[in-house]
Amino acid sequence: MSGVRVRGFGWRHAGRRDWAVRGVDLRVERGERVLLLGASGAGKSTLLAALAGLLPEDSGEHAGSIEIDGRSADEARDRVGIVFQDPQSQLVMARSGDDVAFGLENRGVAAGQIWPRVDEALDRVGFPYHRDRPTAALSGGEQQRLALAGVLALRPGLLLLDEPTANLDPAGAALIRTALAQAVDADTTLILVEHRVAEALPLVDRVVVLEPGGGIRADGPPDAVFAAHGDALAAEGVWVPGREIPPRRATGPPGEVLLTAERLGQPPRLAATDLTVRAGEALAVLGPNGAGKSTLALLLGGLLRPGTGRLAASPELAGADARSAPHRWRAPALTRRIGSVFQNPEHQFVTGTVFDELALGPRRTGTAESAVRDRVTDLLSRLRLDRLAAANPYTLSGGEARRLSVATALATAPRLLICDEPTFGQDRRTWRELVDLLADRRDAGHGLVTVTHDAEFVAALADRTLALEPLDAGPVRR
Repeated sequence: MSGVRVRGFGWRHAGRRDWAVRGVDLRVERGERVLLLGASGAGKSTLLAALAGLLPEDSGEHAGSIEIDGRSADEARDRVGIVFQDPQSQLVMARSGDDVAFGLENRGVAAGQIWPRVDEALDRVGFPYHRDRPTAALSGGEQQRLALAGVLALRPGLLLLDEPTANLDPAGAALIRTALAQAVDADTTLILVEHRVAEALPLVDRVVVLEPGGGIRADGPPDAVFAAHGDALAAEGVWVPGREIPPRRATGPPGEVLLTAERLGQPPRLAATDLTVRAGEALAVLGPNGAGKSTLALLLGGLLRPGTGRLAASPELAGADARSAPHRWRAPALTRRIGSVFQNPEHQFVTGTVFDELALGPRRTGTAESAVRDRVTDLLSRLRLDRLAAANPYTLSGGEARRLSVATALATAPRLLICDEPTFGQDRRTWRELVDLLADRRDAGHGLVTVTHDAEFVAALADRTLALEPLDAGPVRR
């Protein structure tokens, strides 16, 4: 592959006033390793999708051109591999090995080469199970490893990675970075979008920063870019290494118990767990991928019937439903009392605009329309979504979609908030605003439970932590 040429490229999603990305001129030579940075919404994911030839002409308006190895992006798809922010969007088969083999079969690879290449790719990413492991039984982080294996098996000349470690625990993220360092050969061009900048720097030799208004903000070797622009980039939202963010400690002691779990579990995904959730306290749930953290979040949110044990709400939280478990409450009552933020933001979007998405919960709980508009306007402003009020939620970037999903839960002002990876895909500014919003809610006496791999988030906000360990999930690969 001779490299990538981007000339004046821009893209505007259908129905959107603002361009997702615009005025990008970029040249990437064969074998270069590029870290693509920029504030949330600067167009990083859109540019990767364009390089992969995944922006249909009828889905928006484009400007400029992209060439890969002298061909248009559409014509060069067979030389490009991409790993998305959401691994579920590219898993298509019921068994893990079949999923990795799917791309090879579609490329017409000889049958005798397919399974050796599948096993090689699974080994590279440290996939811990046999190739017969059901994809539906994998955690989010395990799905991400599998998605990466499916791309590596194709041996692309241009490898595009959109936050490949976002859903991984620290050990899993380190394993992916090691796999990338060892598995990508010298002739493969790598373009990586990653908010974990410090950890990603050993993988790259060049940093390119997109300007949110269009064009390139900075371009060059990492040390030179951060030395010349570090303070300005940090202020604009880029995670520049070495810039610490002060923690938000609780302003008072924890209040009354809101939830009590006794031997609460969901075999085989979650071992029996005991815990209490208090008002005015932020509890962080930690643990490796596959430990059942997301399952616990669904149980605590009243969205899943317990497989073992019991979950009891305090009379103060349960109100008229004090005699029943949260999963038996009617939807309007549950929404007022417990808000949930899912691991995949798009799983909770049900309307056609960002504004309506935020207004839906308060309207359904009987809030006056004037109060609804005030609440929605405040959340849009604080989370830097105001310019996207009329946009379709499904056209948002990953970071924007995550902020919207958190905001939809906050909009109903629930007594208890359960968040699964609330800081995924955030730049430095929006990350801090999310921390401040959640800290304000905690300090106002609301309970907060967060499932997270974000060590900085835990240090900044958590008052208490709970570490989970996985059940025996199945046979280990031989």
